[in-house]
Parts: sequence; structure tokens; C-alpha cells
Amino acid sequence: MSDYALELAGLEKAYNRGKPSEVVVLRGATLEVKRGEVVALVGESGCGKSVSALAVMRLLAKPAGRIVGG
Repeated sequence: MSDYALELAGLEKAYNRGKPSEVVVLRGATLEVKRGEVVALVGESGCGKSVSALAVMRLLAKPAGRIVGG
């Protein structure tokens, strides 16, 4: 059993803006949360907090948003 409740390595997320254009909006995110640990994700408005959380939970709007790495 792992010591981590959540472990991300190199998470990348992209939005499709029409073929062949794709915009990577999250690149190389790494996060380790140990069991029992409390973590807060903070930042300015529009910096990607919600996009990161939705990517972790695999709740991205389809077909526009998708995980492309990590």
C-alpha cells in the first residue's frame, strides 16, 4: 500500500481549438499528497487551480479538454 493518497507526475492538459490547433494549458504538474495530509492549492484568478483539480478527478469537459500527459 502506498504512503500517498494522491500522486501526480508530469500532468499535462490541453484544449482543442479546432484541427489541427491544440493549446496546452497545464504542463508538467507534479504533486504528492500523503495519507492524512491536508493541502491547499492557491493562486491568482485564472492561473489553473480549477483546471488542475478537474484534471485530477478526470472531470474535464469533452471533447474540448483532455489530458495529454502524466
